[in-house]
Amino acid sequence: MTDDIQAKIEALEEQNVRDEQKKGRGGKQRRPKKDESKEKRTELGESLVEKLISIRRVTKVVKGGKNMRFSALVIVGDGKGKVGYANAKAREVPDAIKKAVGKAKKRFIKVPMKFGKTVHHDVNYYKGASRVVIRTAKAGTGVIAGGAMRSMFEATGIHDVVAKSIGTNNSYNVVRATFNALKMTESPRDVAKRRGLAIQDLNHRRKVLSSKKWIDEALG
Repeated sequence: MTDDIQAKIEALEEQNVRDEQKKGRGGKQRRPKKDESKEKRTELGESLVEKLISIRRVTKVVKGGKNMRFSALVIVGDGKGKVGYANAKAREVPDAIKKAVGKAKKRFIKVPMKFGKTVHHDVNYYKGASRVVIRTAKAGTGVIAGGAMRSMFEATGIHDVVAKSIGTNNSYNVVRATFNALKMTESPRDVAKRRGLAIQDLNHRRKVLSSKKWIDEALG
């Protein structure tokens, strides 16, 4: 149990003691709002991986002068296949991060993973001037990627993958391209459902085609 969660639990216990004391004095206990109680359960029950990618200072020129704020880009995942990203602005850095985390939780997608470790197939995706290449890897390979792509894989829970970012290294475009590439991945079950086939027929067809390709290569 982390120190943050332990501190939150102690704070809740102190709040319960104060509420009980109020009851003993005849005071009315204020019922917590539904949103507040739900937020507490979320903070204590979920273990999310939060990755801060970049913090930028942005300035807006208005009639009365300049309004300076901070823009935060955050990746959030549960380490079990769900991941999301968002960027938000606020006057203070902690507020911008908190706002971005809240938005990222609403954009979660489910990434199908092979054996819970890697992606099912290779993916290429373009976003602006950024191009990402994601390839499946054997067990024990590890995460061969850098920068924002590594953070995205770690938040998703992918442990074996080979990835490359080509073109611009703008973190916003790299994150968007990686996110959309993971969103495009499909499992054999998804492909079979989309094509109206049984998954056994799909696997049999793959084996036949691979054996035919091997024979053609052998015969020249």
